[in-house]
Amino acid sequence: MENKEMQIAAEGILFASGEPVHISRICMALDTDRPRAEEALQRLRDYYAFERRGIRLVQMEDSYQLCSAPEYAEIIRRAFEIRKTAKLSQPALEVLAVVAYYQPVTRAQVDQIRGVDSAYTVGLLLDRKLIEECGRLQVPGRPRLYRTTQTFLRSFHISSLEDLPPLPGMEEGGQMRTEEEEPEA
Repeated sequence: MENKEMQIAAEGILFASGEPVHISRICMALDTDRPRAEEALQRLRDYYAFERRGIRLVQMEDSYQLCSAPEYAEIIRRAFEIRKTAKLSQPALEVLAVVAYYQPVTRAQVDQIRGVDSAYTVGLLLDRKLIEECGRLQVPGRPRLYRTTQTFLRSFHISSLEDLPPLPGMEEGGQMRTEEEEPEA
């Protein structure tokens, strides 16, 4: 299959899906290897950006999705009479940040970091599909573990968790820095 034909076929797959499609599924459908599929997707993404089209090809970790161009969001909302989504409250952003940086994490761990009960806020973020349950911790009581979702990545316009800015006071690998003791005079 020629590269241009591969781009067109990938575009059709992504349009028909309406959801993120994993690169392995795209490779299987196009009967090609990952580097060739990624090259075709990159060319398609560049085309949409260069031509200033009304859609964008968004990469979220190892998945791809066609989305409307953010600069036309207001017009698209008006066309469908969609209200702006409610903004996240400060507590919701705090819980989301804890989950994003420490995932997988239990609600009790979130509560401990924040210093307040987060049950309502965790429920809100689950309803908005920004976080999801991803298993249970193997300790007595088996508390639920939470992680961020592809909806989170898409909502915050990032392609993977590596794109998150580093936390202040954190070194590479998630260890807290300790203040150096001043030498005695």
